[in-house]
Amino acid sequence: MSAKARFLQKLQDAQPSANNYATKGLVDMAEFRQRLGELRENIETWLAGTGIHIADVQCTLTEILISSAVFPISGFALHYENRIVKFTPVFLYGQGVTGCVEVTLVVGGQFSALCRLFMRSAESAEWTYASVCKPAGLRVLFGEDAFFDVIAPVLPE
Repeated sequence: MSAKARFLQKLQDAQPSANNYATKGLVDMAEFRQRLGELRENIETWLAGTGIHIADVQCTLTEILISSAVFPISGFALHYENRIVKFTPVFLYGQGVTGCVEVTLVVGGQFSALCRLFMRSAESAEWTYASVCKPAGLRVLFGEDAFFDVIAPVLPE
């Protein structure tokens, strides 16, 4: 092998492969889909007997860090009377987290952001959330109690 060929091979080996990023991205996207499904199942269990029903919502997610790839992904919505709480995936990578879901309240065609859920972060491998009232605040674990705090506005005053 010539000196030039060795040099170019060493240079190529030292460069992170775009393919490695794409592969990691596909793995993270698969995990995001799976964990959203698990979250939906937990919420369905938490809401059993409440009269609030869940409907799947299909959407697409464009991830610019994975060659601007577009991924179909399912979100879901909680319906109670004329009020809806939507759980919509918004990005895979950003703000120091992997997997973000925006939670919004819809009443009479008006949208109000409630919080953002994060699948994984440096602080936790579990679902966490940050309220829209404190967007720069600390993320808190998202479990059953947090869920009911977040969706409280679905009930009319």
